[in-house]
Amino acid sequence: MPPLFFFLLLFIGIPLVEIYLLIEVGGVIGAFPTVLMVVFTAVLGVTLIRIQGFSTLQKAQMNMNQGQLPAIEMLEGVMLFFAAISLLMPGFFTDTIGFLLLIPPLRRWLAKQIIASSLLRAQVSGFRTQGDYFEGEYEDLTPEQQHKRNQARIRQVRIIDGKVEDKD
Repeated sequence: MPPLFFFLLLFIGIPLVEIYLLIEVGGVIGAFPTVLMVVFTAVLGVTLIRIQGFSTLQKAQMNMNQGQLPAIEMLEGVMLFFAAISLLMPGFFTDTIGFLLLIPPLRRWLAKQIIASSLLRAQVSGFRTQGDYFEGEYEDLTPEQQHKRNQARIRQVRIIDGKVEDKD
């Protein structure tokens, strides 16, 4: 899909869908209840995002403490950001997208799919097909050994002793 078409769909198509849905829902339940629903979904969404955001942050910190890369949690954080934006935008279509991104199993599945497709793309178009290789050393460590090594690096404090002179 060309980028221009994507932006056209994003900036023109979504607001048109939102306007249509707001008019339809407003015609069925009335204007004031429709506005209340839009405000309620925004407040509810922000509250849920805050709770799930802290949960995702805790999972990421646990993974980092165990010496693991929190890739899934990082992607979930990005998805929660998009959920927050879509829930704060007035309308039912974006609220639906935002609430779908608030479902943890769906969000985790999407993150895994993104990571899998990215790894596949990197493998196909990356260094393997071009014949490049990297030189280096490899050491297989358990998560406990990785954690100890990371803690030792953190404890290393390098102090540079010096003096500043102002010559103006």
